[in-house]
Amino acid sequence: MRRHNRTTLLRLLHVGGPSTRATLAAELGLNRSTIKTLVDGLAEAGVVEEKVPRPGRGAGRPSLLVLPQPHAAVVLAVDLQVEHVAIALVGLGGQILGRNSWNLRGRMGRPEEVITHIIESTAILAGDLDVTPVAAGVSVPGVVRRADGHVHEAPNLRWTDVALGERLGGVLQIPILVGNDAEFGAVAEHLRGAARGASDIVYISADVGVGGGVIAEGSALRGGSGYVGEIGHMVIRPDGRPCYCGSSGCWETEVGEAALCRALGLAEDTARGAILFELRELARDPEAAMTRLAEFAEWLTLGLINVVNLLGPQLVILGDLLTVLPEAVLRHIGAEVRRRSLVSRAVGGTRIVSSALGADGRLLGAAEVAFEVVLDSV
Repeated sequence: MRRHNRTTLLRLLHVGGPSTRATLAAELGLNRSTIKTLVDGLAEAGVVEEKVPRPGRGAGRPSLLVLPQPHAAVVLAVDLQVEHVAIALVGLGGQILGRNSWNLRGRMGRPEEVITHIIESTAILAGDLDVTPVAAGVSVPGVVRRADGHVHEAPNLRWTDVALGERLGGVLQIPILVGNDAEFGAVAEHLRGAARGASDIVYISADVGVGGGVIAEGSALRGGSGYVGEIGHMVIRPDGRPCYCGSSGCWETEVGEAALCRALGLAEDTARGAILFELRELARDPEAAMTRLAEFAEWLTLGLINVVNLLGPQLVILGDLLTVLPEAVLRHIGAEVRRRSLVSRAVGGTRIVSSALGADGRLLGAAEVAFEVVLDSV
């Protein structure tokens, strides 16, 4: 029981941040003497420290704050995307201690090259920071078997049957947790972003491909072997464009990066920076934004209606390219989903919002998944 209470308290500090002993006692339902014993033990081990908060206007002596110590446990977070890789070393409490990233071009995108570069970059970053990661989370845009981190297929990377978890773990000699990028985005938003306090959410990742992460009753929904969330391959237009998955008219073909380029009148291979610039310029004129993105918005709306009717979330979070949709378009989509979705009306109106974490979402999600296996042993 004591170990359970210790882990629960540490998890509360890790996610919630600094807190007083009185607040910890109230939130955990423990008496103050038990909290004192737990905090004193963690402080003695160097996992937390207590500090007097900055002077305020209130009278009397301020209560000490209990703070997690970032260097007490450090994990490696890896965000593998179609065009680049980002890594970060993240400390207890969610603080990013250091990071690095590089572009993927030509041979650099091959599995063996990516794995080698991750290992070498991690060693350099850990050496510079004088820390040793104790676990790693790796975000991949593909279908991943959670049991061993085997990448069954990541089509936009042109990867098939890559033993990513095994190969990284064999060199780094730490637990490696590999998962789908949208799942990790959902975890991050739930714990540290727009979905804090919500127990049922769907996170939509729209980049070159489209994926989904689901939090149901406060926990990540992973399905058999971890294969869940490929909502980009939900068929919404049977007579639509061919998809690399072998089907036609997948949602991804209507709301992915190429579809957004077509809606904006840009070539499908337009650089990401140019796409973002065009969207930001368009946001200056709401009427023009609604006109030019009308068809794109309708396909996005149709897919979201299906997602909401199927999963019944309180909240849908749009990530990646969808975060820069003009506000007028986003409001229209949200209103249409609430009007046309039976389940949305039943739950009081599902909200559609943009990611609060931006480009760091998947990194933070990867870190949080790694911390799941770390906090019990700290």
